[in-house]
Amino acid sequence: MAQVEATTERIVAADAETVFDALADYRDSRPRLLPEHFSEYEVREGGDGAGTLVHWKLQATSKRVRDCLLEVSEPTDGELVEKDRNSTMVTTWRVTPAGDGRTRVVATTTWKGAGGIGGFFERTFAPKGLDRIYGAILANLAAQVEK
Repeated sequence: MAQVEATTERIVAADAETVFDALADYRDSRPRLLPEHFSEYEVREGGDGAGTLVHWKLQATSKRVRDCLLEVSEPTDGELVEKDRNSTMVTTWRVTPAGDGRTRVVATTTWKGAGGIGGFFERTFAPKGLDRIYGAILANLAAQVEK
């Protein structure tokens, strides 16, 4: 099994604290950021950053649905990490100032992919699909926090 990685980034016209707070708010803000690929969203513990336990189903393709139960941590300032209890998937959100009231948001998702020919296709196509999904989240985030 090989590690698969997908990274998406965007510059948002808002300060880093505002952007981070919107991402870390799993009760009110985060559900509004999610595109149609997400369903059955439920905060099970916490709801604001570290200590949150959140569930959702992620439908990456018409045949591929992941049932995710994510533990949220904040290992460093400006970083939000979502570790899936049901798989090896980990998404790290990095929020850093980008000057003039702007913020760089980088979402990186990694997981242990399949082996063989299926793994080849997963490593080739899954990052592109996740880039579209997380790109939609970042576009929704920008629309929510930009003034």
